[in-house]
Amino acid sequence: MQAVDCVVVGAGPAGLTAAIYLARFRRRMAVFDAGRSRAALIPRSHNHPAFPDGIRGPDLLERMRAQLAGFGGQPAAARVQSIRRSEAGFTVEAGGETLSARGVILATGVRDRLPPMADAVAGVKAGRIRQCPICDAWEVRGRRIAVIGSAPCAVGEALFLRHYTDDITLVTLGAPFPAPPAVLALLARAEIGIEMRKVRRISHGAGQGVVFHLDGFGQLPFDVAYSGLGIEPQTELARDLGVECDAEGRIVTDARQRTSVPMVWAAGDAVTGLNQIAVAMAQAEIAATGFHTEMRRREGLTLL
Repeated sequence: MQAVDCVVVGAGPAGLTAAIYLARFRRRMAVFDAGRSRAALIPRSHNHPAFPDGIRGPDLLERMRAQLAGFGGQPAAARVQSIRRSEAGFTVEAGGETLSARGVILATGVRDRLPPMADAVAGVKAGRIRQCPICDAWEVRGRRIAVIGSAPCAVGEALFLRHYTDDITLVTLGAPFPAPPAVLALLARAEIGIEMRKVRRISHGAGQGVVFHLDGFGQLPFDVAYSGLGIEPQTELARDLGVECDAEGRIVTDARQRTSVPMVWAAGDAVTGLNQIAVAMAQAEIAATGFHTEMRRREGLTLL
């Protein structure tokens, strides 16, 4: 059985940052990449610091992989099936292999609930379907925007986007919208439309944009559509370990990114907080440094 100091689960911005730090700390580590990073779908991020012309998600990940390779690290293309506690720390099953680890950093991320269209992922990659107003509302200012969904998260996104444009419609895809009168009044005051007619299908526009084909023959074209359908935290491994999660299903950590289980840290979108690349990286830096510090303490090499 291969023995390492730390296993990093996930190879998005958080996981790769943690791996880079661990490599520079001269720690034996293994990084597992299930190939599902949200960052890989980003057509171009313009709000990530230090890239004035923006950077594509896949390019950012490639740069981080190259940086990790310079320190002798490389993610293994495998999904972690299980993590169990053991006398040595943890036993990790991944890609048909079993590893023993002293600690774990969870960077498993979340999955977005995409709208019901055959090529939704292609729409995300093309920038027609968007998922993060904080990330890219600046790029769609003044345009005609649809926010898909009827839950409070969709209402919140619509109100957030109202700061950038005065042409917003909440499209419920035919679902009822039993919002409290105060919420309806707020939407009315913000001049946000509500479209509750059933949608037969959603397609890409002839040039750019998104078209909602209503039952019958009606069509609603928009320059861009935001998916306000929520997220699915990828925290099954955390829950199996007994890690505390919040009501939304995301991992609860302290200020040092420690979870409720000793020697388990977490970083990135799977953690309660703001879903931003820079935030994920910062959390991963804190987590990796915390792991290294704890190991030094156990080795008797620190005053902390």
